Amino acid sequence: MSDPGVAVVIEDDADVRNLVGAVLRQSGFEVHVAPDGRAGVELVRTHEATVVTVDVGLPDIDGYEVLRRLRSFSTCYVVMLTSHGDELDTLTALQSGADDYLTKPFRPRELRARIAAMLRRPRAVPPPTASVATEEAVPAVNSTPTPPPSSILEHNGLELDPSTRFVAVEGRELPLTRSEFDLLSEMLRSVGAVRTKADLVRVVRGDRYDRDTYISDSDERAIEVHVGNLRRKLDEDPKTPRWIQTVRGVGYRLTPRSS
Repeated sequence: MSDPGVAVVIEDDADVRNLVGAVLRQSGFEVHVAPDGRAGVELVRTHEATVVTVDVGLPDIDGYEVLRRLRSFSTCYVVMLTSHGDELDTLTALQSGADDYLTKPFRPRELRARIAAMLRRPRAVPPPTASVATEEAVPAVNSTPTPPPSSILEHNGLELDPSTRFVAVEGRELPLTRSEFDLLSEMLRSVGAVRTKADLVRVVRGDRYDRDTYISDSDERAIEVHVGNLRRKLDEDPKTPRWIQTVRGVGYRLTPRSS
């Protein structure tokens, strides 16, 4: 990995903090560490971090609050570290906007692989800050050349532009996380073909062509969470879906086009 940027480790356990920091340094990152959430948020802000690992159980504010604060100003990749394989922690982390998660104890090699996969995925456009809110209020489409119509994926009133990572439903912009965007893009490209949960795990990880990737039950449950979040943002009823149809016991497919 060549000059991947800055990483921040937010972790109160000194042993875990040192381990994660060492893994990230070996991967080429400039690493900064913090033993609590507030200090970690400031490090991310100061150093404009690319990757952040956040422990859920911090001594001052919990990892979910850290993530909420990070998402107000940064599009950094966030890996949540949860304990005991607690499924509730995992689901909450993904629902809060984390890019990935690992349960303790974890193997350094797995952390390195997860981060490498994230870095292969495009970063989202940074959210507007108070100082540039007026400028950012002008849609990007007005200041850049209109992409060729063939590059925009459309289905039942939904439009997705892979080049700008812009999604709209009947003209209303839809704010999606990286994982949600990648999943929705994959479903639109599949044009009705069934995609298994394992397929979609690989899409989220950026390993869509690596059939040897290990996929756990937790990984597949994470896909269910992402799809649930997508449906909520799309205001879609899973019993009468407009875009994403569940194929019980297998995965998901795009619904038929409306007549």
